[in-house]
Amino acid sequence: MIAPLDWGLGHATRCIPVIKYFLAQGCTVRIGASGPVAILLGANFPDLEILPLDGYNIRYSRHRKAFAATIIFQVPKILKAIRREKKWLRRQQERYKFDLVISDNRYGLQLKEVTSVIMTHQLQIHSGQGRVADWLLRRFHYPLLQKFDQCWVVDNPGSNNIGGALSHPGTIPANARYIGLLSQMEAGAVIGKGQQEQILVILSGPEPMRGLLEAELLKQAAACTAYTFILVAGNPGGCIPADIPGNVQYHTYLDAAALQQQMTAAGFVICRSGYSTLMDLAALYRKALLIPTPGQAEQEYLGNYLMKKGLFLCRKQELLDLEKDISEGLTYPGFSGNNYYDGGKLLGEAVTAAGKLPGEQTGS
Repeated sequence: MIAPLDWGLGHATRCIPVIKYFLAQGCTVRIGASGPVAILLGANFPDLEILPLDGYNIRYSRHRKAFAATIIFQVPKILKAIRREKKWLRRQQERYKFDLVISDNRYGLQLKEVTSVIMTHQLQIHSGQGRVADWLLRRFHYPLLQKFDQCWVVDNPGSNNIGGALSHPGTIPANARYIGLLSQMEAGAVIGKGQQEQILVILSGPEPMRGLLEAELLKQAAACTAYTFILVAGNPGGCIPADIPGNVQYHTYLDAAALQQQMTAAGFVICRSGYSTLMDLAALYRKALLIPTPGQAEQEYLGNYLMKKGLFLCRKQELLDLEKDISEGLTYPGFSGNNYYDGGKLLGEAVTAAGKLPGEQTGS
């Protein structure tokens, strides 16, 4: 059983290489998901059974300063969802007898009678409210992670990481191990540097911020006639808006194979600084302009962290000047020439350490 969180699509996309790994080993895989996450994973794995699993259905503020507070007010709702998904897993376990349950940031998917793993890249939750708040969050977070048999940290060990203090705090949980980066892209498939005049825009994350950025990018792209834009809305099941500029090709969603084709053809990418999107850039060595979701402290930290490392230009959404920012962003190297992505080697080692080698267990 593999079940990603429903906060945006990033948790789902980074589960794609995990699902592929177990399928390659001859395992039977079932997915727990609903809504856009189920649509995305169903498009990539049409032959797999998807068991309906309710999401957390978190609401987000339209205003940057209220973003964190809006999430905090919904903590009781989140805790209720965690209890609900634990009951859900117990029912599924009675039916399917899973050998291994892998949860991507769903804290209720853990039972004593089955080996359970939680995947996360954010050991240190970055609240944006200061060090004391972050320390308190870590004291709350680590016991939740340590209930699982293993905590798989989705980042590289050592200094060659992309998560900074989020994935490499001073101390880590006793059950934690680094499993490298996980991308839905096939590493090593890059052909050249792409066409510099072709810009790929990848939108992701929660509404309403996703839609607000889309509207602003479409408006500014119309004036950037020197470029052709391929815009992937990250909105499975959505509709194509009216009055698309002539130099913009619009897709509501692309599966991993089609998105990889567009990424390798493009000379530049515009995207959020969401963690899964960054891992896709690392797998394909792409240059990019990073635009953090306003008020989302994690994305703001990641964008600034990678800009300080000299890899990417990071620009606030409200300060976006598309033509100027594309020119400046092209001067940054991105992940080109950097060996950040190991192609899943550490993931295989983590599975071995979990004691769940294919062929050694029976059941699902």
